[in-house]
Amino acid sequence: MNHDSQSSRQTHEEPASAGSKMGESAERSGTRKVSQAIIVNADDWGRDVDTTDRSLDCVLAGTVSSVSAMMFMEDSERAAVLARQHGIDAGLHLNFTAPYSARQCPSLLLEHQQKLACFLRSNRYALVMYHPGLAASFEYVVATQLEEYQRLYGFSANRLDGHHHMHLCANVLLGKLLPAGTLVRRNFSFAPGEKSWMNRRYRNWLDGWLRRRHRLVDFLFSLAPVEPASRLQRIFSLAKNAVVELETHPVIPEEYQFLTSGAMSQRSADLQVARSFEAGFCKPEISGATTF
Repeated sequence: MNHDSQSSRQTHEEPASAGSKMGESAERSGTRKVSQAIIVNADDWGRDVDTTDRSLDCVLAGTVSSVSAMMFMEDSERAAVLARQHGIDAGLHLNFTAPYSARQCPSLLLEHQQKLACFLRSNRYALVMYHPGLAASFEYVVATQLEEYQRLYGFSANRLDGHHHMHLCANVLLGKLLPAGTLVRRNFSFAPGEKSWMNRRYRNWLDGWLRRRHRLVDFLFSLAPVEPASRLQRIFSLAKNAVVELETHPVIPEEYQFLTSGAMSQRSADLQVARSFEAGFCKPEISGATTF
């Protein structure tokens, strides 16, 4: 099964050793205070029964703050019921590429998504290319998932991200398809030397574009790899002075083991896992851009 973390392992690198200095910079860049907590989010909620159940285990264990829910998937309906029963903070995990697996999925949605998946998987640069011929398909697929989220959860999605981070593709951003004012997942965070200057410059520009219409966390990292221990320790140190999201996929055995074995608590030491995504903020708005 192809999950977001497989992509993140290819794109995300270990933060630089100057983690404490980056945290100080993040604190100076805004005027708000942040909680002494890290936001741990589980992706793919509702994709299938195993994915949902493993994520639920982590939520109940207190090692996952929130989840990102997929629409029109095998377990979407049951996952929504579980989220309501347990008071789980669930955002919308927009999906343009993984085939919808729900039994009753609109045929028109399947048709439009197939076009988008073909385009987005065509080459590595498709993400940054605006395709005018697919504008209507992107609009329909996003709007339909937003409507389905509201039907299942009973309210509009106020937090959005994307499967394989495809919510950051040119058609979605230039089309302004994500509701203004929502909390949207930013790019993975890298320090100087971890990616090329051009790569980091583009990511910073894109995050700046997002910040014009949406709320962002200061830093985004993936949980994997969990070793070496020093990598996560530097990420946790950033969360003491900045708003940090840790993206996880509990369906992956290595990550599930880490989140349910007590290892997470041992590594995070005096840093708490936020009770929900919003609990990672002391104030409801981010007031300054944060970059490395």
